[in-house]
Amino acid sequence: MMGFSVSRAWSIARKEFSHLMRDPYTMSLALGLPIAFLIFFGFTINFDIRDVHIGIMDGDNTPVSRKLIEVFHGSDYFHPQKLKLTARPLKRLDEEKDKAILIINPHFGRRIEGGKPAQAQIVLDGADNLTSGIVVGYLSGVELAANKRINSQWGNWKWPIRLKTRYLFNPELNNYWFFVPGLIAVINGLVATLLTAMTVAREWENGSMELLLSTPLRPSEIIFGKIAPYAILGMFEVWVVFILARMVFHVPMRGSYWVLFISSAIFLAGMLAQGLLISVLTRQQQLAVQTAMNVGLLPALLMSGFIFPIQNMTPFFRRLTEIFSVRWFMQILRPVFLKGAGFKDLKTEFLALIVLTLITVMISIKSFKKDVEP
Repeated sequence: MMGFSVSRAWSIARKEFSHLMRDPYTMSLALGLPIAFLIFFGFTINFDIRDVHIGIMDGDNTPVSRKLIEVFHGSDYFHPQKLKLTARPLKRLDEEKDKAILIINPHFGRRIEGGKPAQAQIVLDGADNLTSGIVVGYLSGVELAANKRINSQWGNWKWPIRLKTRYLFNPELNNYWFFVPGLIAVINGLVATLLTAMTVAREWENGSMELLLSTPLRPSEIIFGKIAPYAILGMFEVWVVFILARMVFHVPMRGSYWVLFISSAIFLAGMLAQGLLISVLTRQQQLAVQTAMNVGLLPALLMSGFIFPIQNMTPFFRRLTEIFSVRWFMQILRPVFLKGAGFKDLKTEFLALIVLTLITVMISIKSFKKDVEP
């Protein structure tokens, strides 16, 4: 039996590439969609909450209480507004006029001046638990700054221990540095799956696939020829998104370009094979696009650690994430960009990514052969 011929497979690839270059819709989708997704997701996904409206009810009205209020005015995260003492805090939170209320009781300043600890109460709107959790984190910094400011002027005791926090790899906790590397996995995985699923399904709809199968070409040669142009295009998309990440969002690249290149190639091979499998199972372009969007986008957003930390999931779902290659690619990208991690540091992630890609490729090839061979 005639074996696999690289020359025949490459002939199919050249033909597919020429068709691809003459298809403005597919080319605009392949090149425009990653850029649009990166700009859209990059500027809209932001967990940095600023200008939090906080009402101030100062029942003490002393220089000490005013020092505390000045800390909120000096913060970029809060937008303080002084309220009357007759204001109803719960009503203001219920009407969403404020996200938090600071209540300073009488004798606050007197206790501080007397060397005694004093407390101020903050009431938060807990309906939005995500925002509330972030605001609580901000308040810890405000508390530290207020203690230092008040204690330096009125405190009668000294702090025996002072803690200084330093953030490694992302000193400013820049939101873009965290999300944009993950967007490379989300965007390129989705586009690779979508393109192969859509274009091969179109071949089934038009009947050109049957004509191609009637030639002496083997199914494996057809598969290679069909996927190779999109693999090249996918790698080009990776570098387009990478350049935008560096130039627009100023994400640092501390790792090796070879690690990025090889991991991207392995990941794209699996996503392209996944798109081929979808086209074989659906054989309809519209259904293939819908399936590719669901299969490519939902796991990337929900099960990869892109938005929700995997360690915070239940044990079942933590295990479930391990069957998605996008999870392992995500765990390669961020350390490569921010920590300068190499192959040795990421050997577990690379092994998992290679195994999942091989499984996906083998299933896709087997399904394609089963579907076309008598």
